[in-house]
Amino acid sequence: MNSPFCHVVHFWLKKDVTDAQRQTFIEEVKKLANSENVSEFRLGKPAGTPREIVDNSYDYQILVGFESQAAHDAYQNASDEVHTHFVNTCKEMFAKVLIYDSLCV
Repeated sequence: MNSPFCHVVHFWLKKDVTDAQRQTFIEEVKKLANSENVSEFRLGKPAGTPREIVDNSYDYQILVGFESQAAHDAYQNASDEVHTHFVNTCKEMFAKVLIYDSLCV
């Protein structure tokens, strides 16, 4: 990730999410890359790394890069229709969401 502001989100989906809903989540989350505020985007699943210190309990992870904190803040604003659409479309599928924001040093 080369962007100076990184937004890492882990999603745990509800246990009763269907395969069709899971596919909708994947399709919708990938659209976040189309936000004018996003400079980098990656979607991943747990690698299953067999180490006690590694948390493999989440379903999906996104790494989103922004050119600045202002770009991140604009992404979080309701005026970012891409992000707002994703949240409104998929939030009922979330059992848990955990976010880590960081500034590159």
